[in-house]
Amino acid sequence: MEARRWPLWLQGLVLLWGRAAMGLAQSPTGAPPALACSAFSQKSCDECLKNVSCLWCYTNNTCIDYPVRSILPPSSLCSLSNARWGVCWINFEALIIAIAVVAGLILVSVAVCCCYCCYCRRRSRSRPDEEEEQLARKREERRLQSLQRKHERKLKHDEIRKKYGLLQDSDNPYSRFENE
Repeated sequence: MEARRWPLWLQGLVLLWGRAAMGLAQSPTGAPPALACSAFSQKSCDECLKNVSCLWCYTNNTCIDYPVRSILPPSSLCSLSNARWGVCWINFEALIIAIAVVAGLILVSVAVCCCYCCYCRRRSRSRPDEEEEQLARKREERRLQSLQRKHERKLKHDEIRKKYGLLQDSDNPYSRFENE
């Protein structure tokens, strides 16, 4: 008897559903209350910065609550060159400069893309005009060639008519009808 194979996406869906059901079945024990940032003072920068709302100051090895009301921590709290937030290996001053450089590069690249797209659009708009002019020129050349060929044919036909005496006088297009 051949074993039935379930598609991989269906197996993943069953696994996720089972995990969600197990998570709902377990009683919430409640997360331990977050320690205040000041509890990590005089320990290490890594321990302090595990909590995202904390700021480590290297001048006095203190862990401070990040002042969320102001975007940058005031210098009275800790100087920017000695403040660490997020990671210990880069100071706040360098972090601000790096973010500003990345944001500037993004803005410049967006501006360059916009200008390039506008230039391409303008160029593509002018291109049909050039094509239309070129088509009109070719059409006019064909018309002139056609007229020239028509004139040459008329001259040949007139020569043949003249040769066989069928050419009428251009001065007197009417001739007397002779009845014999």
